Amino acid sequence: MAAIHKISEDFFEDSYTLIALHSSLEDHALVYALNMCLKSKLKRSKDDLDISKDISFPIFEWKDIAHDAIWTLITNYSIKEENLGQEDLFGNEPSYRTHYLVPEHRDVDYFLKVEMDEVGDCETIVKEILKIPKVITAYTVDNKKLKSKNNLIF
Repeated sequence: MAAIHKISEDFFEDSYTLIALHSSLEDHALVYALNMCLKSKLKRSKDDLDISKDISFPIFEWKDIAHDAIWTLITNYSIKEENLGQEDLFGNEPSYRTHYLVPEHRDVDYFLKVEMDEVGDCETIVKEILKIPKVITAYTVDNKKLKSKNNLIF
């Protein structure tokens, strides 16, 4: 009889800090501002995070070898164009549907995930981010309370 091995959720606990960003900046402009402000080197990843065939989220990453950390910026929303194909007054007009990476935080525009062995002082990171002119607000999110934290595994 074969043995069955189960991995509990407690076994694989990543230590990371999750920072929510509210900003009207485009993703590439925000990455530029973050790189200037935090002295980071975030770059667009070759592959997007694909949730399904039609839903994908752009990812910007930086592997900080000096501090043994991985920085990831991801957009919280993805807008998909849909054609309803109805034969009414607005039948030829496309409609748009928004999908969220973390649905319980629909008002958040971007998430900055900082993975490291020892979670450092994230308050200094948040204070530096708040100095960016087009960032409305930034704050840490308790990742243990998220219902959709599996979407943040990439």
